[in-house]
Amino acid sequence: MRIEEELKLDYSDVLFRPKRSTLSSRKDVDLNRTYKFKYSRNEWSGIPLMAANMDGVGELGIADKLSDNGMITCLTKQHDIKKLSKYKNLKKNYKNIALSIGIKKEDFENLVKILKEFNFLKYICIDVANGYSEHFSSFLKKVRDKYPTKTLIAGNVVTADMTQELILSGADIVKVGIGPGSVCTTRIQTGVGYPQLSAVIECADAAHGLGAHIIADGGCTCPGDVAKAFGGGADFVMLGGMFAGHDEGSGKIVKVNGFKYIEFYGSSSDTANNKHYGGLSDYRSSEGRTVRVKYRGKIQNTILNILGGLRSSCTYVGAPSLKQLSKCTTFVRVTRQFNDTFIK
Repeated sequence: MRIEEELKLDYSDVLFRPKRSTLSSRKDVDLNRTYKFKYSRNEWSGIPLMAANMDGVGELGIADKLSDNGMITCLTKQHDIKKLSKYKNLKKNYKNIALSIGIKKEDFENLVKILKEFNFLKYICIDVANGYSEHFSSFLKKVRDKYPTKTLIAGNVVTADMTQELILSGADIVKVGIGPGSVCTTRIQTGVGYPQLSAVIECADAAHGLGAHIIADGGCTCPGDVAKAFGGGADFVMLGGMFAGHDEGSGKIVKVNGFKYIEFYGSSSDTANNKHYGGLSDYRSSEGRTVRVKYRGKIQNTILNILGGLRSSCTYVGAPSLKQLSKCTTFVRVTRQFNDTFIK
């Protein structure tokens, strides 16, 4: 047993230190990024926000709206040939859509079937809760060998060593985050995790040294957290809870005491396992919760709110573009984020 005594930080532990700026308006901030990926050599341009591959978020309706804004959607693992065939905007939005798979034999077989039918799709998200197993790295290598020109997203991990391992195994983009999500209970059930801001900073440093990229996945509760993730070095920020509760997610609206809500749940929750896999195996426990998110209407309003906050963050630290944000960032440690007098 050993204890690491170096301080690790979450988004709630810091604020940006404001700096003198030459920007005269938020509208002058450029939020677009262009990336060329390490192995696939594909190039992508847009605003680097992603919808998580969760029920109610990683949906085709969400993909339509996010793609219109130059953002990516990681579809849920349940998007098979049948669902994709019915989606009329697939060829229009394919540059901003990622398929999601697990690491079972049938996952690989389903991927082969989908890409045989829709070979123009460019992005594959190989998604597991625990990216630290040798089996995961081996599976990643198998997919890379089969699809050398596809851009591979792999995760989740939270440390520099495994970020490098996944990149050397074929990942173009590593997904970073264990347990910070709003409906994830991994830290409660297992005691495993890593403060998200420190994970982003350390994994970004490791990935960029090898010419690869990372996604900050989970832990964002507000536009300021999204900005902090980018300030910490994230290339993309993936959102679940912040994109939940909208019309485009196709969730069932329920009324409670006159208020509208939409059910939202973690991918490892009882709800998700019962819905997609017939329940949990005897040797497993649920690592997700089910909640009711207040109904939020159209997602475009949420998108504009996030982008407005992100632009404002850039102006406060003197960053003319999102690309420059991490270079202009100085974080200050704090004991309180904001005045919560009127927040219930």
